[in-house]
Amino acid sequence: QVQLVESGGGLVQAGGSLRLSCAASGRTLRSYFMGWFRQVPGKEREFVAAINWNGGNTYYADSVKARFTISRDNAKNTVYLQMNSLKPEDTAVYYCAAKSGVWSTEVWRYNYFGQGTQVTVSS
Repeated sequence: QVQLVESGGGLVQAGGSLRLSCAASGRTLRSYFMGWFRQVPGKEREFVAAINWNGGNTYYADSVKARFTISRDNAKNTVYLQMNSLKPEDTAVYYCAAKSGVWSTEVWRYNYFGQGTQVTVSS
């Protein structure tokens, strides 16, 4: 079992930045492919970014490419999402997720999710 806890969300003006963190406990994250997803009320949870076990490969949704950066520190059992040039349409609850096996952008393939952290971008 892996427990994931997100932090770092908040209210920011358009054009600003936030850094989300995802701390894991229970098992080392080294074994897992990690992802970030987001969800707004009434819509399905959508893929944002993902990173392989050693950080050598990253993947991004087209909507966040060149603005968001995913990274991980396996020694700290933590994954990060640096979000720059934020837009009002980035407003959502952001979830950290972990999966074993190969990479995926599909929500249902992930084994563990955190409780989420709210990000609100004002115009």
